[in-house]
Amino acid sequence: MTSRFTNEHIEAWREEGAVVVPEFFSGKEIKEVAKDFEVIFPGRKAAAKALNKKQKGEIGNKLPLQLSGRQMGKTTMEQFQNFENIPFDCSSSLNLISVHPNLIEFARAALGTSDVRLYQAQAWAKFTGEADFDQAFHCDFGNHTLTVPSADECLNSITFIIYFTDVTEAHGPTHYVNRSDSKHFDGMKRFLEKREDLEHQKDLRKFERSAAGPAGTLLAYGIDVFHRGTNLTEPGGYRYAMTSCFKKAGNDAIGYTAWPWHFAKPWHKIFEHATPDQLNCFGVPLPGDPFWTEDTLSLAQLRYPKWDMSEYQLNTY
Repeated sequence: MTSRFTNEHIEAWREEGAVVVPEFFSGKEIKEVAKDFEVIFPGRKAAAKALNKKQKGEIGNKLPLQLSGRQMGKTTMEQFQNFENIPFDCSSSLNLISVHPNLIEFARAALGTSDVRLYQAQAWAKFTGEADFDQAFHCDFGNHTLTVPSADECLNSITFIIYFTDVTEAHGPTHYVNRSDSKHFDGMKRFLEKREDLEHQKDLRKFERSAAGPAGTLLAYGIDVFHRGTNLTEPGGYRYAMTSCFKKAGNDAIGYTAWPWHFAKPWHKIFEHATPDQLNCFGVPLPGDPFWTEDTLSLAQLRYPKWDMSEYQLNTY
């Protein structure tokens, strides 16, 4: 397998908490995933004019992730109306893109471990005029852990945002602030001490960088990195993106999605096409694990009749 990232990308992520990797996915992969977006978000239409619901001086809508204790407001809820957990009733292209072998390898290298788990994966479609997508700067640790981010990358997590459409500044790219820049004004401490600080937002704005890029671009960042969604202003514009989050296996301090909670979703779409390594990212034991016995193999096959379990059987009997 040819690597799609470099040691420089890993070091940049570890040092600054964020890195953009253009052309991470091929044209063929992009095309197939984009087709699946049309399947799961059918009939959506973008408006000719952007929606702006911000008050004067506001950078963007405040999120509950800012630990303010408030309920998510209507304006913010509108941003997430096309935001869905995997798996989907579509092809394996979209269902498996979050556990693409190169993404798994990137996560392993960044987190310094050979054993990683996928703990969040969503498809997110945005359309001009459907919402005001501008957000205030925030960090994701608020709904990924009950404590605070660790400085040890092995105890942290990595989030990937992947574009499957071309994303210019008019198509709502994610903006972010490098760790070294936010440390200039004690960004994290100030954020926790005064969570509704407009001046803090303005300071962060001075250092924001754009993750805009062509389809196939990857943004990798940590849950301690300040970032924000931006509004779609392109007439008739839309953005298809996938969010994928990994952590070290056994790191119970970090979490988001309990995959079995979504048991009613079409999991066979994943089991029938994923490799053992990909399934292991969801917590499915690898072939040869003591979990696999004659009974568990038989029952698992009954649950997913078309799952090719030959590799599991070969390593058990």
